[in-house]
Parts: sequence; C-alpha cells; structure tokens
Amino acid sequence: MIERYLELGLRLGKHVDGFVDAYFGPGDIKARVDAEPPQAPAKLAADARRLLADVEQSDLEANRRHFLAAQVRGLLTSAQKLAGDPIGYADEVERSYGVRPQKVAEDVFAEAHARLDATLPGSGPLAERLIAWRETQVVPPEKLQAAVTSLADDLRERTRSTWGLPDEEHVDFELVTNQPWSGFNYFLGDLRSRVAINTDLPVLSNTLAHLVAHESYPGHHTEHCRKEVGLVRRRKQLEETIFLVGTPQCLIAEGLADLGLEVVVSPDADERAVFAAGHLKPLGIPYDTEVVATVSKASDGLGYVRGNVALLLHEEGADIDDAVAYMERWALLPRNRAQKSVEFLTDPTWRAYMTCYVEGLPLCRSFVGGDPARFERLITEQLTPDQLAA
Repeated sequence: MIERYLELGLRLGKHVDGFVDAYFGPGDIKARVDAEPPQAPAKLAADARRLLADVEQSDLEANRRHFLAAQVRGLLTSAQKLAGDPIGYADEVERSYGVRPQKVAEDVFAEAHARLDATLPGSGPLAERLIAWRETQVVPPEKLQAAVTSLADDLRERTRSTWGLPDEEHVDFELVTNQPWSGFNYFLGDLRSRVAINTDLPVLSNTLAHLVAHESYPGHHTEHCRKEVGLVRRRKQLEETIFLVGTPQCLIAEGLADLGLEVVVSPDADERAVFAAGHLKPLGIPYDTEVVATVSKASDGLGYVRGNVALLLHEEGADIDDAVAYMERWALLPRNRAQKSVEFLTDPTWRAYMTCYVEGLPLCRSFVGGDPARFERLITEQLTPDQLAA
C-alpha cells in the first residue's frame, strides 16, 4: 500500500513540474516510474480512489492511517484536476490542503494601515513611505551569502540546543534567478538540503532572518531531517520519503516554517529584530532595528491580502491587472513586488499552494501556543490540519 502511494505521487509528478517536492525513497520504485510513459490522469484518479479505500480499511496504526488518507485525498484532487473534472478553486484548496480559504474583510487591512501610519517616520502617503523605507533595507548582493551563512549558523545552534539535530545534517545555500518564489528548500535525503534564494528582486534585510529560518533552521530542513531519522529510519514509514505538493503535509510544513523564527528566537518582534541586527549590522548591511520591529507588529494581518487576491483571481474572475492593483493597495507593495506575488498566485503548480502560508501560520501558531515542546511535535510527528484545529 505504501509502495502504491509512492508510485502514485511519482506518476502525478510526471504531469506537473514541481509536484514532487522531494523524494529519497527506494530507488527501484523511482526508476520503474521514470521508465514508464505518463499515465492518463483519469487512470491515476481511479488508482487514487482505490488506494484511499484501501488505506481507510487498513490495519495501519490509527494516526498513520488518518495522515495517509488525508494525503491520498489531496492526490486524488490533483488527478481529478488533471483529468479535467470541474473543481472550483475553494474546493480544490479544501480537498488538497484540508482548510477552506475565506476572504478576509478589508477592514483588517485598513486597521493595519492605520497602525503603520502611526509607526512609520516621515510624512506623506503611507504606501510611499513604507515602500521608500523598505528599499533602504536592501542587502547588497555581494554581502548576501555572508549574511545568510551568519544567520544560518546561529539558527542551527539554537535549533540543536532546543530540539536536537542529527550530527550528519547539512544545508548548502545558493543564489538563483527566474523563479516565482523568494526561497526554496530542495531536500535531497541523507539529511541534506539545498536552499535556493531568489534574487530576481533585491533581498530585504528586514525579512532575511525569517527567510533563512523558514527554509533551514528550524523550518523545512529541520522538519525533513527529524522525520527522516525518526519516521523513516527508525519506524520505517516510507511514505515520509516523498513530499508532495497538493497535500496537507505542505500546509503543516509552511505553517511551522513561518513560525520557526518566533519559537527559536522569540515571539517578541523587538527581540527578533535585535537578533537579526546582530548578524547584519557587523557586515555593513542596512538594518533599521527599531523600525523593523514596529513595522512587523503594526503590519500583522497583511499576510491575508494574498489569500484575498487568490480568491479574486480564481473564484471571482478578476484579471491580472486588477489583482496586481489590489496587492499594491492593500499589501502596500511597489508594483514590481506586487507583480511577483501575483505571478506566484497564477503559477499552475503554486496557485492553490499559497493557502499553505495564509492558513498554515495561524493554525500552527495556535497549536504551539509558544511551547517549544508542541513545536517539536510539528517537526517530528505525522499531523494533519484538522488535528491542529481540534
């Protein structure tokens, strides 16, 4: 049954670029699927239905059965979409990731704007002031690698001392271009990751610590390593050797990765700013410690703008220009950054995935409640969104 799950995920990956986020399972299974011609999506949907029924009726331990069934429902949804079944955007998100996207009242954004207006120095229109301030926080390209290394080394030691890391784990960082995302973790198995940081747009110092924590310590790399050791090597749960877009494991992964800096450094924005400044300022990188902290606190809630834009595009039929304008207005982004955000929301692989960020962070934050031991459950156990919400 687990072999069928791995095969199904790999076969779907032949239809969707990036669908298989990571695979370090049995090589013979991958070699066999690689040698096959692509299978018809309708057949893959039928395979997913049979697999789901078998999982639900299996004698697997209850929590493992629950996790695997949720994963297969996500794969079934992807296969049905590929087969041309009419599935609306909100239904696609719910069936794939286990949460239903909801539009957030623009009053929430307006309140954040009011907080920012009272916080930011200077005068004039809020968006202009915020954009001008952000662009003063650009990391010089020649200093980016050193900044990433310094942050990662510290975050690694904090993660190791709080939850433990296997001795053999390792992350390589690289700078890339021409991608719709800001950063990406390629987990290679054997406790190793390659983390790519996109430099299509200038990287900002006020977000760099979060980005490094998200992709490495205690985020994606840490979760993969802990589960490779605990679930794959010790418990032989080979379903954890594949990581698949369009499944609930992604929402948990993005939520915990977004939460990581709060847990490993501090839930207090001022303390997180001091932490980042300690690494960036010695390198001569602009970092406005006091304003970074106040902007972080004041802009709480603006992360939901992306969710509204996705619903505008995919449920209400808005065009790209309207979506970019909405992002500019409510997320207070310059046009180039608003366009980059909308590019992610219109990418066939990532359009529904965006919900993992919007809904994943508040769900994981509520579940953890500031307790490092509960965060450890996220990076160690097989959990699903409904279990976190219970």
